Amino acid sequence: MTSSDRAFINFRRLGTLTIFAVYFVILAGGIVRASGAGMGCPDWPTCFGQWIPPTEEAQLPSNYHEIYAQRGYENTQFNPVKTWTEYTNRLIGVTIGILIFLTAWSSWIFIRTDKLIVYLAISSFFLVGFQGWLGSTVVASNLKPFMITLHMLLALVIVALLIYTIARSQRSQLAQLDSRHLSRYFKPVLIGAMLLTIVQIIMGTQVREAVDFIAHEHSYIERQFWRADFPIIFYVHRSCSSLILFTNIWLVWKLYQSVSRTNLLFKIGVTQLSLIITAILAGITLDRLGMPAIAQPIHLLMANMIMGSQFFLFICVHYAKTAPSNPLIK
Repeated sequence: MTSSDRAFINFRRLGTLTIFAVYFVILAGGIVRASGAGMGCPDWPTCFGQWIPPTEEAQLPSNYHEIYAQRGYENTQFNPVKTWTEYTNRLIGVTIGILIFLTAWSSWIFIRTDKLIVYLAISSFFLVGFQGWLGSTVVASNLKPFMITLHMLLALVIVALLIYTIARSQRSQLAQLDSRHLSRYFKPVLIGAMLLTIVQIIMGTQVREAVDFIAHEHSYIERQFWRADFPIIFYVHRSCSSLILFTNIWLVWKLYQSVSRTNLLFKIGVTQLSLIITAILAGITLDRLGMPAIAQPIHLLMANMIMGSQFFLFICVHYAKTAPSNPLIK
């Protein structure tokens, strides 16, 4: 194996690791949001004015309540669990920044063969930097739901950009995938499925904004009573999940009929369907079992991974072999 081949493999591995790391930070952000730990650190980039947050209230100034009240944060109460939950989320975010920088740096091997890969990797790096700034704005806004939602949607864009960057760097390998027997309706239905998922995610963000408000009203306790205050968009969001499920079942069925079980397209389709089922089960748990905190970040993570898997499947189908391998066959 040449040094160039190793560089290509390292870029793919590093980029893939970065994608999963972004998903991990989405999960961590979901845990922060579900646990009400978003203001565990009421300032940024420090936490209670310290680079390493305190572990007990005695380590803070006696008048810290007044200090943060003057900054617009009412009833700031130190909670070591919430503080370290938020601080850990920030550390994971810093790790993402390092990984995305290394991905952008390693993309220079494509500068002569495919400059777009380099530009996309660098764009992802700057978007992660913007995401970090947006995170500080979320804290400064005292966790306004709209800002939290914008923060999450930008993470979705970053993931999509990274997926396309890595897939584009492997397009010669993806071109070997056999999709010749796929239904001509497969790609349009897949695009429709992605649009449905985007609409579902947008509705989900509106539900989460409503849940944030309800949670605040209930002081993040008595979760079993939150459902009574859910807005109508929740019921639309819940009903739409069935449409998404059956659309993706059709996609997987067509893959089952058209490609081998070892084909990457089939594996992605099965993974995608598994993610959808997990998301629905998490949603049912939230709906029927009193909004358990653990189900919220899982539901959020699954929604993001569904969108990512659908986008990756679309790219693979786009690059895959669609014409007969024998040029004499028309």
